[in-house]
Amino acid sequence: MRWLVTGVFAVLVALVVGVSLGPVSLPPGSVAAELLNLIPGVHLDSGLTEREIAIVTELRLPRVVLGLLVGGLLAMAGGCYQGVFRNPLADPYLLGVAAGAGLAVTAAIALGGAGQAGAISGLPMTIPLAAFAGSLLAVTMTYVLGAAGGGERRGSPAMLILAGVAVSAFLSAGQTYLLQRHSDSIQPVYSWLLGRLATAGWHDVLLVLPYAALTTVVVLLHRRELDVLAVGDDEARSLGLHPQRTRYLLIAAASLGTAAAVSATGLIGFVGIIVPHTVRLLAGSSYRVILPMSLLFGGAFLALTDVVARTAAAPSEVPIGVVTALLGGPFFVLVLRTARRALT
Repeated sequence: MRWLVTGVFAVLVALVVGVSLGPVSLPPGSVAAELLNLIPGVHLDSGLTEREIAIVTELRLPRVVLGLLVGGLLAMAGGCYQGVFRNPLADPYLLGVAAGAGLAVTAAIALGGAGQAGAISGLPMTIPLAAFAGSLLAVTMTYVLGAAGGGERRGSPAMLILAGVAVSAFLSAGQTYLLQRHSDSIQPVYSWLLGRLATAGWHDVLLVLPYAALTTVVVLLHRRELDVLAVGDDEARSLGLHPQRTRYLLIAAASLGTAAAVSATGLIGFVGIIVPHTVRLLAGSSYRVILPMSLLFGGAFLALTDVVARTAAAPSEVPIGVVTALLGGPFFVLVLRTARRALT
């Protein structure tokens, strides 16, 4: 319960800070009061002008809420993959899931005309569905290729990561080919590849929300099963669990969440490694704690990272994928060193 309260507090802090800071800085107290005014029956004097209220509710709040959703989905998906594959390095990007979703989205943009205005916002409903299909294809290819490794390394964490790298390279080559053949799509896709949280108002939030809700419900309802899977398939069967069925369900749910996040904000890496491992260090190794806390802290992490992306080089904006890569690179090296015994 203590960690749950801490996670909710982190989300609330990220929400207020994310809405307060930007090209036009607003008093955090006034912003908090205006956010409370969104609750039915609450009427507080925030002291903000109509223009500032519009900035809060129509510009910054949708962006921060999208960051909370996407960060939570990516972090929870990373924790879920780590439990399913028993691999501390499993991540939507290292497994090729993001590359598969990226290829599908690129194909939808290049061949279907989405985002031709120069930015991928106001996405049609077909984009997340295409991303989901691409992500499932990628994770299936990675799993099959990793399991095909010979000798004692068959299905090992090392083989799975190497398979993910190979699948990502293959799918990225397909994406490059599409862009070469459809050069008019390079600018919107390039912007998307770097990752961004620019929104078309509440449209993108409402588009991601159903997928986020479904993913969250399925993963959190099965978080105890991940603790059972950690002790081995034979023990799980003796307790009445169907290991393969549970794995397939959780892989599908995590891939759906990743696809929704990728389709809305582009490639934002390392969230699925940084947040679950930090939660594991602080709150223990049980997935009953790791998954819900990753959802909360992942959302807060990405929302606050977006603040850095918006303000570090103001008035211009640094792509948020660049910021997470700068943070995640050293963290990945640290995790790799910690997990070296599992990779040998």
